[in-house]
Amino acid sequence: MKQLNRLMSKLVLIFGLALAACTTGGLGTSKDSPFAPSVDSKKDAVDQILVGHRLMDAGEYELALDAYTRAAAKEGLTAEILSNIGSANLRLGRLGQAESNLRDAIEKNEFSPEILNNLGVILIERDKTAEAVQYLRRAFALDNGESDAIRDNLRLALAKFENPDYDASQLEQEFKLVRRGGADYLLQSTP
Repeated sequence: MKQLNRLMSKLVLIFGLALAACTTGGLGTSKDSPFAPSVDSKKDAVDQILVGHRLMDAGEYELALDAYTRAAAKEGLTAEILSNIGSANLRLGRLGQAESNLRDAIEKNEFSPEILNNLGVILIERDKTAEAVQYLRRAFALDNGESDAIRDNLRLALAKFENPDYDASQLEQEFKLVRRGGADYLLQSTP
């Protein structure tokens, strides 16, 4: 039995030395390691709203929604974050959720032309044209008519409101979502 224990001890020692020889030394990973680097808790975290915006630009709406959700966990459900979550839900075709998110965002900031515009776009898609026109008019007024996207959306909504049989696809135009920071998203009409 003692011989078996000694043999096992030697095997464990040999195995341990063999594993130690395979490592680069120390507790850190080498620069040429195929594994992800460890987390550096001394650095500032990446702004998840910015990550979400970049993912939206890349067409990765589900990942953008995850980034906005992480931002909400850190910063709370601000009007900007709710608006971003609503825009991601809209691009994913979740119109009911998007409408709810944007209505909540308006409760927190009723003077944001971007949020009012985006809610107006959703309402048009949900065939609530009269209400959409009201939100788009408010957005246009708050923006002082400076945004081409908001003006175009209002024009299309008014045309649809005045003529319920109006088909925006005949003009080959699309409603546009507006994001703070200058970039805009195109909302393609649903089949």
